[in-house]
Amino acid sequence: MLEQIVRPLLTWYDEHARSLPWREEPTPYRVWVSEIMLQQTRVEAVRPYFERFLQALPDVRALSACPEDELLKLWEGLGYYNRARNLKRATQIIVEEYDGQFPADYEALLGLPGIGSYTGGAIASIAFGIPVPAVDGNVLRVLSRLMASYDDILKQSVKRDFERRIQEIIPRERAGDFTQALIEIGALVCVPNGKAKCAKCPLASLCRARALGVVDELPRKKKPKERRIEERTVLVLREGSRVAIRKRPPKGLLAGLYELPNVEGKMTEREVLETLRRWGLAPLRILPLADAKHVFSHVEWHMSGYAVSLEETDDMEESGLLFIEAEETQERYPIPAAFAAYAGYMNITLGQEKYEEEKVHV
Repeated sequence: MLEQIVRPLLTWYDEHARSLPWREEPTPYRVWVSEIMLQQTRVEAVRPYFERFLQALPDVRALSACPEDELLKLWEGLGYYNRARNLKRATQIIVEEYDGQFPADYEALLGLPGIGSYTGGAIASIAFGIPVPAVDGNVLRVLSRLMASYDDILKQSVKRDFERRIQEIIPRERAGDFTQALIEIGALVCVPNGKAKCAKCPLASLCRARALGVVDELPRKKKPKERRIEERTVLVLREGSRVAIRKRPPKGLLAGLYELPNVEGKMTEREVLETLRRWGLAPLRILPLADAKHVFSHVEWHMSGYAVSLEETDDMEESGLLFIEAEETQERYPIPAAFAAYAGYMNITLGQEKYEEEKVHV
């Protein structure tokens, strides 16, 4: 049955494919950067990041030589920052072992940091025309419905089986278009959560789930574990025109990024005062701020906040905090979106918000 989807799918793609910046010039580097950015991130959110990233780091060698803080600042707001670090690690290998050129070999691509079967398949098929599958969440959903499969798509064995099935039908002369067509129809037509547009689907007559009336039941996947809740107190510390930030540890959540000072638990004003004095700081005024929440993949931060005016003292630099001008924070130091709700109290914006604000003032 799957052999029958090839022609109608490619015909549909030729007519309905979105115009996306990474499709205009599908070099291995551009395809790779876009695919890494698109992991866990919507296409419309990625567009402006991709264009800025390619302008700043147009090729493998430029990314390989980019300082980490500068790289993470370009990534600020996209989240999952290890994706960016793996980009740099991979480029260093490409420069050292492949003279700066992506290897036109699927197995070699899989040997690069941050490149799994999906990303390797996307680069190989789209950039090099190698007929290998690239099976992401969109493709898993489309195939589950086409075959009326109730197998758990989160199982690696199921994904490997779907990859094998795609490998058998992928057209050698249009491998990259077929890869993108499967992803595209999942993104635009065979969408999740009871919103599938079956009336517009070129594969509707072949779809077993539609014939059986079970489209909304598929795909089947195991319910994820509930996220852990963490209470945190965020401190917006100002001394004159300077604000306080600090660098997070090199491992763990948000590793190596800069953050607003924060502590575990929901603190009272008295507890904040005592904590800051232990840090060697001299608070002048403490004002409570609005609560905020940020959701990571496995944990939620429920945050309360305080804005604190500090008196300049000789012990400030011994607190372990970095006191810098707010504008410098915005330009040089990558701060994760987890703190976006409190960045406004520092008169800065983060990530995409920052760039949208710059457009308004141009």
